Amino acid sequence: MSGDSETAPETGSDPAAKAELDRAFEDLYRAHLRDVYSYSYYRVGNHHDAEDLTEQAFLQAYRHFERARRESNGRPLRPWLIRIAHNLASNYHRDRARRPQTPLDSADPIPAKHGTEALVEGREELRDVMASLEHLPTDRREALIMRFALGMGNREIARALGRTDGATKVLIHRAIKQLEEEMSTHG
Repeated sequence: MSGDSETAPETGSDPAAKAELDRAFEDLYRAHLRDVYSYSYYRVGNHHDAEDLTEQAFLQAYRHFERARRESNGRPLRPWLIRIAHNLASNYHRDRARRPQTPLDSADPIPAKHGTEALVEGREELRDVMASLEHLPTDRREALIMRFALGMGNREIARALGRTDGATKVLIHRAIKQLEEEMSTHG
């Protein structure tokens, strides 16, 4: 992280404050890198573009980190990070709307620390779920990704999507119901 004014947080000329802010950002990065990458991967369907979106998300987060910390009033910043990734993924899809893309059902699942047998057994089911997710409206698909792939709670999802807690609860309920119907119809 360079010290140029375009990418550095606004800490003024206090080197101790900048060092503390950089340490706090490094902690945030380490705590949420996997979540931001996973969300990006589920949104774009391939590892290379997910890595690019993750990098862009953290660069944007770094630029605005000091202000975000002040304005969060002590609330977790994970929804803020996911919101940044959400916006970048939306831009990604908008920019590539005319270019052919690999469908999510042909993508391999994210590698995890599981035994090979469990991974192989779950791969087909995951492809079925991901194929069914493609038939859901964007907001429902994103809410389910945040809830089940990232393990986010309703309040975090509401903050990430800019909705009320109640609207988010209804959104997730309807998304699950629609996904179940979609899977029973096609599977």
